[in-house]
Amino acid sequence: MLIRFDDKALREKSMKAEYGLERESLRTTLNGKIAMTPHPFAEDKHIDRDFCECQTELITDVFDNADALLSHLGRLEDQVDEVLLKQNEVLWSFSNPPFFCSEGEIPVASFGKEQQHKNNYRAYLARKYGKKKMLFSGIHFNFSFQSELMQALYQEHLLKAPCKESFQSFKNQFYLDLSARLTEYAWLVVYLTAASPVSDPSFGFQNDQYRSVRCGREGYWNDFVPILDYRSFSGYIQSINSLIGQKKIAAVSELYYPVRLKPRGENRLSCLKENGVNHIELRVLDVNPLTREGIMKEDIRFLHLLMLYLASLPEKEFDEQKQSAAIGKIKQAALFENDDIKNEARSVLERMSLFVKTYFPKECAVMDFQLAKLRNGGSYAEIVSSIFSADYLNRGLLLAKAFQRRETVCANCSVFLPQRNILQTTT
Repeated sequence: MLIRFDDKALREKSMKAEYGLERESLRTTLNGKIAMTPHPFAEDKHIDRDFCECQTELITDVFDNADALLSHLGRLEDQVDEVLLKQNEVLWSFSNPPFFCSEGEIPVASFGKEQQHKNNYRAYLARKYGKKKMLFSGIHFNFSFQSELMQALYQEHLLKAPCKESFQSFKNQFYLDLSARLTEYAWLVVYLTAASPVSDPSFGFQNDQYRSVRCGREGYWNDFVPILDYRSFSGYIQSINSLIGQKKIAAVSELYYPVRLKPRGENRLSCLKENGVNHIELRVLDVNPLTREGIMKEDIRFLHLLMLYLASLPEKEFDEQKQSAAIGKIKQAALFENDDIKNEARSVLERMSLFVKTYFPKECAVMDFQLAKLRNGGSYAEIVSSIFSADYLNRGLLLAKAFQRRETVCANCSVFLPQRNILQTTT
């Protein structure tokens, strides 16, 4: 157990956390083709691009509540839409891309001569993985507990520890242990938030097979299963260094793993080693087209509760076999028609619900929201499939244009309003 939830003071402190989001979206033309225009947002720390020149990445500030976080994400999207409206483009609202003819028309991001290392790195990724997989978009959820809790846990630790390690060393080990647990349960997040069951035929994936293509076996993964050392922070760093030394990956940014430990500032392994862990990054969230922001407030709150639940579990080793099993289970959860995964998801959510009811009773509605996804037709993937399978490209464009007009959908997802109005209109 990482946190003693029978301690009321610790329990109250654990509800205070910090969140940040990185949301990727492709820019497309008004007829659903990948935009070939240069990235139209100059030096803006909140609006970047990833592999593709047309892949816009919205990077929020850090907030201590979901409402403020989503409000900032919405303002960033407003800012982007104002620019794209002038150049007859929209943000695509799905993790899977729209229509494209060939990899030759996928524009690799260009950062100019002054950042040639970024250009070289993207050229390397294109050769190694192919450009098509680079079209996947997703959401990265960044999470950390506030310092008040971490300091309280550290003081408890000092009373028990035989040696007086530093606060940062304690924090590193805490987040390392939590990240191991989160990796083992990342399949549950995939199952509950998968929202990309439909793709254009040009993408070459079979519809109705995947809940989430990008998290499935044909998604964006390394060509091997990385095995990391979770026994110590120094061992974790060394295990990544070893992968780089063996030329399995070129840098820590090429570690396509469901959960990362991140330092403050630039994502470099030397920075993580020198400065320690600042937060956990969860990387398995699809862009949810049922909301303009791409993620529901209830899911952000659920992820916080999941961190608390994982912190309540007893310690156990996360060895090679369990790591391989965890990655395999994510790929299983990304598929439709898997009753075993669905039953296990229900079992975990019921245990979580009891935990939440015991320690955080005001949050029970968040768990009810997740359990409702297990009813037939209640998951994001099933709703998206029912609406967009018949005409993914055209309905996707109607949705993107509606979101550009700042129209929204029903917050509880039980009724997708554009299905009745926006998506039944003609362009």
